Amino acid sequence: MVNKNVKYHPLQHKSSIKWLEKILSERFNYDWILSYKSKKLQLRVNGHEGVIFFDLLNTSFFSPDSNLCCSLWDAQLEGWHSALGTQIPAPGANTLPIPLIEHQSEGYLIHYDIFSFIYWMLSRQEEADYSGELDNHDRFPATASHAYKNNYLNRPVVDEWLYILEQVILRTWPQLKLKPKEFNIKLSHDVDNPSRYGLCSIKQLIRTVVGGEIIKRKNVMGALKAPWIHYATQKNLHLHVHDPNNTFDWIMDVSEQHGLNSAFYFICGGKAPQDANYYPEHPAIRELMRNIHKRGHEIGLHPSYNSYLSHEIITAEAQRLRKICSEEGIKQSDWGGRMHFLRWEHPSTLYSWEKANMNYDSTLGYADMPGFRCGTCFEYPAFDPVKKQIINLRIRPLITMECTIIADRYMGLGYTEKALNTFLYFKETCRKVNGTYTLLWHNSYFTTAEDKFMYKEILV
Repeated sequence: MVNKNVKYHPLQHKSSIKWLEKILSERFNYDWILSYKSKKLQLRVNGHEGVIFFDLLNTSFFSPDSNLCCSLWDAQLEGWHSALGTQIPAPGANTLPIPLIEHQSEGYLIHYDIFSFIYWMLSRQEEADYSGELDNHDRFPATASHAYKNNYLNRPVVDEWLYILEQVILRTWPQLKLKPKEFNIKLSHDVDNPSRYGLCSIKQLIRTVVGGEIIKRKNVMGALKAPWIHYATQKNLHLHVHDPNNTFDWIMDVSEQHGLNSAFYFICGGKAPQDANYYPEHPAIRELMRNIHKRGHEIGLHPSYNSYLSHEIITAEAQRLRKICSEEGIKQSDWGGRMHFLRWEHPSTLYSWEKANMNYDSTLGYADMPGFRCGTCFEYPAFDPVKKQIINLRIRPLITMECTIIADRYMGLGYTEKALNTFLYFKETCRKVNGTYTLLWHNSYFTTAEDKFMYKEILV
């Protein structure tokens, strides 16, 4: 609920303010000063006269509430430019004053609590201490989110409001040269199954041949080849060229054709049925890692299925990966990855990544729906909304995952024009705000010509 007479605003907390100022500096450059005075938030830029005020402050953004009201603002109608060319969602507001942005002698007054909304979205406040229903993998589902309930999960609404703020900043301080932003693509591949046949046990091989190739895929030729590929992999200690899941060179070829790098995230532990059937020390995996590094691509961590609840497990698995890479002469400036099955408990999983000395995490997208879980397609510093403290970790939001759109268990669009257009919509939406389109496509999901065709069409 909006309270015009707020006496204490949660953004008076020093760490919260510092975090938001850091986000502004990353987005726009310059040293920003955000403060709470006279029942308003005030934004200033160090060394320059002028101020932008924010009234109608909304304390409901500081609780895990997915049932806030939501309005729409027509920026174009009031002389401002909308990044997507449409009305902008304004969560937390039943109605909005007209005009929303007013010029004053010192600068501008904005009648919407942009910073509290940004705090709410980027900190994932609505997921902290969440007590609602989880999905079958104990994940906060897209359908529980305020963004889904109010039809803005498909747009980077934080970036849209920052685009409005950028315009106000340039009218207040026309002398500023704000940081230019450029659209880019981040490709990542969770290595759940680097080999369909070669690295599994005999028991697993039989199950794969009978259940996977004969019953599910009706692939008699694959069933006949499987024992041979398994034998050759175990004997020669490298991934077989004819193994369906050995798509790594093809992936890197496509990335390099587009001037992109791919990140490959390896599982380094776990005993759950959902975990890997390989161990990262295997000579074939070591060879694969060396080849990835030699070609200039990235190696990262894919923590095991049950690790999201344990700092110790993620730390151990990260150390295991680093040890292997060190032994293979692989050096990287940054280490990151993504949680297996996108399992996440907020904010404790953030601390697990931090304690494992990882630089970034790219888990925060939804499995059941594509879109902007954090309201942004820009990487940003992590924050704990419970303890109100900055975490030494970068968040790289995940926008789309192939199985979310294609697979029957989620949207089920298959290899259709509608599926391709869904991928392209999110890519082009990220382009409109000059952000980053982060796409996850598993190496084991390139086993048909349809997969490869669609992937290449997305990257054109």
